[in-house]
Amino acid sequence: MKVILLGSGNTATVLAKMIVKAEHEVVQVWSRNFDHAKALAAKVHAQAIASLDELTSEADICIMAVSDAAIPQLAKQLHLRRKILLHTAGSVNKDVLRNSSPNYGVLYPLQSLRKEMLVMPQLPFLIDGNSDEVNALLEDFAHSLSDNVEFADDAARLNMHLAAVMVSNFTNHLYALTEDYCNDRGLDFKLLHPLIIEVACRLTQGHAVDMQTGPARRGDEETIQKHLLLLEIDEHLQDLYRELSESIQKLYRKK
Repeated sequence: MKVILLGSGNTATVLAKMIVKAEHEVVQVWSRNFDHAKALAAKVHAQAIASLDELTSEADICIMAVSDAAIPQLAKQLHLRRKILLHTAGSVNKDVLRNSSPNYGVLYPLQSLRKEMLVMPQLPFLIDGNSDEVNALLEDFAHSLSDNVEFADDAARLNMHLAAVMVSNFTNHLYALTEDYCNDRGLDFKLLHPLIIEVACRLTQGHAVDMQTGPARRGDEETIQKHLLLLEIDEHLQDLYRELSESIQKLYRKK
């Protein structure tokens, strides 16, 4: 298929590489920053365009790989006749594209993407089109990029987006706070890397609820109090530690 990419950031860059690897053709790249469009277009041998008026009529799919907040405004500038218009957001309804093309949908990569990735990850894609015809074409296209493709309507996709924030963004925030804690005390945060990887790997082998360990899971109040005492100089981290410990204990009291 011939694909137009609108955007030049992390998602657009990773998708561009995957699309080319799957032997589709990226024919054009547009970005609000023309230099960024040129840089990405050069990587996939596409044409960089400075204006949406330059969109070719020859493409099969146009993918809006821009920020969630930018989608509605960009959609208002598009009036496509035949090509399928897709956005890549988990938290944006597909009908935001209703007036931009008669054929539209969502191609949501459920992964944290960075343009610097050297190895393309195995991405789950959640897809949803506005018609059976669009769904069929979208499913074929998504399966050419990944073996892991599922249909998800707006509600399911939003719920999965929330879940992704919980397991990715929130855990990374805890890593950041913990790294600061270690740095302030002359501790090497990198010593925790094997533990972080091990716990993440375990989740692929069973249920998170069965993998829980630690003083809160054991009901080890003596250790919990020692930790809280250490955190007296950091009220925010102390509150987080207390709330998470109480949440763990509450969960397992229900079991």
